[in-house]
Amino acid sequence: MQSSIIFTLWLLNIVLDAGGQLAFKAAAMSPDSGSLKQRWLHMAARPWIWVGVICFVFEFVVWLAFLSLVPLAEGILLGMINIVVVMLAGRWLFGEKLSPMRVLGVCLIAVGVAIVGGA
Repeated sequence: MQSSIIFTLWLLNIVLDAGGQLAFKAAAMSPDSGSLKQRWLHMAARPWIWVGVICFVFEFVVWLAFLSLVPLAEGILLGMINIVVVMLAGRWLFGEKLSPMRVLGVCLIAVGVAIVGGA
């Protein structure tokens, strides 16, 4: 029972973290609006920035619940899969480049998370 709760919290953390990062990226993708103040006002008016804020508020709660059930070292390592998810989603949604070294890094992170998760 507890392992299913841990797994669910882990998945929720991944979804909320990636969702927040991707929403912030979407909010930041705007034409050059002139001054820094104008750019920030433009981003603040876009709904994506608020989606990102809401995702991170909920992620904070989920992350605390997750850490209350797993050792810190394990939780942090399992949380690193978020890097992989965000990089792949950035490629898929925003057409960002993945160099061979980044792909190697993503693979190493994924292997590390698999090792920690299976231990």
